[in-house]
Amino acid sequence: MTRLVYFAWVRERIGKAEEDIVLPANVRTVSDLLSHLTSLGEEYEAALQFPEVIRVAIDQEHVEHDEPIAGACEIGLFPPMTGG
Repeated sequence: MTRLVYFAWVRERIGKAEEDIVLPANVRTVSDLLSHLTSLGEEYEAALQFPEVIRVAIDQEHVEHDEPIAGACEIGLFPPMTGG
């Protein structure tokens, strides 16, 4: 089981702050995860419709979308960060 944590407008669009999920064996990378999540319903599809802008952290360390997720305890999904 993997804990997914959603931040900012990703959380708002999905409608929950976090969840524990069992991932299918074919979900091996961050990119695979984002694709899988969009198949879980309209709210996920709306939140992740532009996966290239979603930032991801595995066990609180930012990673690229080609990063393997095997062994991850927590995966955080963030919208692009802005500020000044």
